[in-house]
Amino acid sequence: MDVDAFVLTHRGTWDRLDQLVKRRRSLTGAEVDELVELYQRVSTHLSMLRSASSDSVLTGRLSSLVARARSVVTGAHAPLSGTFARFWTVSFPVVAYRTWRWWLGTAVAFFAVVAAIALWVAGNPEVQSAIGTPSDIDELVNHDVASYYSEHPAAAFALQVWVNNSWVSAQCIAMSVLLGLPIPIILFNNAANLGLIAGLMFQAGKGGILLGLLAPHGLLELTAVFLAGATGMRLGWSVISPGDRPRGQVLAEQGRGVVAVAVGLVGVLLVSGLIEALVTPSPLPTFVRVGIGVIAEAAFLCYIGYFGRRAVQAGETGDVEDAPDVVPTG
Repeated sequence: MDVDAFVLTHRGTWDRLDQLVKRRRSLTGAEVDELVELYQRVSTHLSMLRSASSDSVLTGRLSSLVARARSVVTGAHAPLSGTFARFWTVSFPVVAYRTWRWWLGTAVAFFAVVAAIALWVAGNPEVQSAIGTPSDIDELVNHDVASYYSEHPAAAFALQVWVNNSWVSAQCIAMSVLLGLPIPIILFNNAANLGLIAGLMFQAGKGGILLGLLAPHGLLELTAVFLAGATGMRLGWSVISPGDRPRGQVLAEQGRGVVAVAVGLVGVLLVSGLIEALVTPSPLPTFVRVGIGVIAEAAFLCYIGYFGRRAVQAGETGDVEDAPDVVPTG
């Protein structure tokens, strides 16, 4: 985009909107209609500039104009229902969708570690003996893994699972302030634990039982953890490589996106926790329990794909509506 030509073409529209905003108490009916139309048009201009221009002063000035026009058009804060709907149809899915490469890369690396450690443990008796005595391992593979999902009341277990998974995801999100550097360590530790258990279970011929217990809730649960880790690492990378925009502007935008993901994952992990507490230990056939997990995962991916793609095509970034691009200085 030729920013100078863009400004020259649309400056008259911006000036006209500014005039109408200043005269907001004495507008005629036709001028009110014009103000609404110009507000929508200038909002589109702002979205285009945010994605194509590194001029923080220009985008900040236009952000202020759009914010003032919006307050005139709406006359009040948007209703809570509208904010809620926008979050679940725009803010959360568009950030997740824009992060898909990081998300996929995190998943591939995680499962590569799980597979490597599982093969190492399953194929080395010395490693198994270092993990525990034969009786300890026998207790783990024949009792502890299965009883883990049924030894507590469903409601209490669901809460425990939700808190634990939310904590892992929250750690990934929180580590974004350290450029995401500790996140691979957090994910590696979780992958190593899973790989260790998988190695022992498969070596004992109990791999099918493990997969039947993990798949119902684990697909959605791990997806949420991958998304949290990917978002945090992407924020850190945006500080290292902000592209052609000011580093502070990119960091602010990505940071608000991280908050959206953190809030959204609370709901996703709640669903995962309920599946783990109610479906995983249930007497339903294994294929039914796994099918429920696959359906939940597919529904989440379709949700992100549909709403995320639609928001991207509309020029959304997941940022707060009318968020300032620069901090005013005195």
